[in-house]
Amino acid sequence: MLHRLYARTLALASSPRAPWWLAAIAFAEASFFPIPPDVLLVPMALARPARAWRFAFICTLASVAGGALGYYIGYAVFDQFARPVIAFYGYAARFEAFQAMYAQYGLWIILVKGLTPIPYKIVTIASGAAHFDFAIFMAASVATRGARFFLVATLLHFFGERVRVFIERRLTLVTSLIAVGVIGGFLVLRFL
Repeated sequence: MLHRLYARTLALASSPRAPWWLAAIAFAEASFFPIPPDVLLVPMALARPARAWRFAFICTLASVAGGALGYYIGYAVFDQFARPVIAFYGYAARFEAFQAMYAQYGLWIILVKGLTPIPYKIVTIASGAAHFDFAIFMAASVATRGARFFLVATLLHFFGERVRVFIERRLTLVTSLIAVGVIGGFLVLRFL
């Protein structure tokens, strides 16, 4: 069953509409959607390694644009919209402490969190809610999101065939590790 799902995902990732879906997911993930764009970026880069950097560029632009929306949510409509989103993800109590850190460490928070698979929407909304300097926020977002997506694309461009073969041989192990990583990331956020 996993092999059929994997084959289907690769087929979808090589479809002509895949870049549009990648952009939509990257945009949404940066402001409100829980699934990171890597779930589409990786199979797209595996299906077409020569286009990996193009896909990373699409991911970066869309993620930064989505980050601007997340910033706006935090800045302009925090109480009406963002507070319920943060509460939905279980971050309400930690958000207060996170927001207070912005006074001293805002740029470093954006740089560190933007490189990790930790939900970037928390950073974008918090940046807006803290009224962090928008130009610095955007520059840091371009740098960190670009670095993250281009690193993935570069690895897949050069090692894509080996990665694909490894995944196909050990699909259950790979999906299990990804699931553990995603769940672990949410648990780290929940209990830090």
